[in-house]
Amino acid sequence: MYDYGRLWSDIRRKDVESRPPDMWRYRELLPLQGEPWVGKHTGFTPLIPAPRLGKVLGVRELYVKNDAVNHPTLSFKDRVVAVALSKAREFGFDTVGCSSTGNLANAVAAQAAAGGFKAFIFVPADLEPEKIVGTQVFGATLVKIGGNYDQVNRLCSEIAQKYSWGIVNVNLRSYYAEGSKTVGFEVAEQLGWRLPQNIVVPMAGGSLITKIAKAFDELQKLGWVEPPSAPTKFFGAQATGCSPITTAVKNGTTEIQPQKPNTIARSLAIGNPADGHFAVKTILASGGAGEDVSDDEIVEGIRLLAETEGVFAETAGGVTVAVTQKLLRQGKINPDESIVVAITGNGLKTLGAVNGCFDESAAIRPKLADFEETFLHSVAASA
Repeated sequence: MYDYGRLWSDIRRKDVESRPPDMWRYRELLPLQGEPWVGKHTGFTPLIPAPRLGKVLGVRELYVKNDAVNHPTLSFKDRVVAVALSKAREFGFDTVGCSSTGNLANAVAAQAAAGGFKAFIFVPADLEPEKIVGTQVFGATLVKIGGNYDQVNRLCSEIAQKYSWGIVNVNLRSYYAEGSKTVGFEVAEQLGWRLPQNIVVPMAGGSLITKIAKAFDELQKLGWVEPPSAPTKFFGAQATGCSPITTAVKNGTTEIQPQKPNTIARSLAIGNPADGHFAVKTILASGGAGEDVSDDEIVEGIRLLAETEGVFAETAGGVTVAVTQKLLRQGKINPDESIVVAITGNGLKTLGAVNGCFDESAAIRPKLADFEETFLHSVAASA
């Protein structure tokens, strides 16, 4: 627990604003005793106004929170790992690990290397090749499991019980999850210390959406944000092929029915989400909603964001954009209110999802006439 009364007297917004642009500018609201051991340049990713995407969607005020450029492995998981491994150092662990659908694997491997830890990374065997290579390059021991994420996670729980290792999403999970709050802190600060009226968040285990909500609540307790006219509405986004949380939201229940994942959005493919119950409560209590989209819609979401705002998101980002579009069409998000769309990973991590989606033209000779004939028929004809 944090002593908000003491924090209120010890730190002001101006103190935060004077600090370096990284997640540690909010260090008093993170669960470390001392200075961070790893991830010192992680966080404070751009909040991008998205007028071209907004025009397509029919939205007045739209923003993209772009963790696709987060340091060092291009996903929001760098935030949670920075906290978890710094805490692992405080606890004296020399070996760390995780179960992962991809982004967490990359982040743990990279920051373990930077922090001098041994690392064991456990993943489903069918993970995207980009994420496999993006883990092995850092020298971590990669353990492929012939099963889905939930089976991988159960194995990690057994390992955490037997070995004195810091498994970031098992015995370090309570610290790990707090790193996600920095997404919410940054969004509020980057909006001029105000809260968005709506935020759309992709969900795998369900922790991120709950921690952004916690961040907004903490900022209000500290008096750092302008009092909102109404609470922020939270909208959860999942793929149809793995949608246990959004299914529960639609049914108006906090009871999660596990699902067997079948989607290209592998970073969200957790059929039995650890924080699903709390994610549903966050969404329903805010007056928000949950929605899911097909694999084809995910790909279209990736393309739409890239073509309008120049942001290349992984499949989870395609989920978020496509769900936002769907919710707007359903009338569940007010297009005249401010909306933040959370992009949590980089499209370079899931290139296979868009392979084959683009026409390939034949090579031409290095001649102006060939270029005009092939690509500029109307220009050539009027010249």
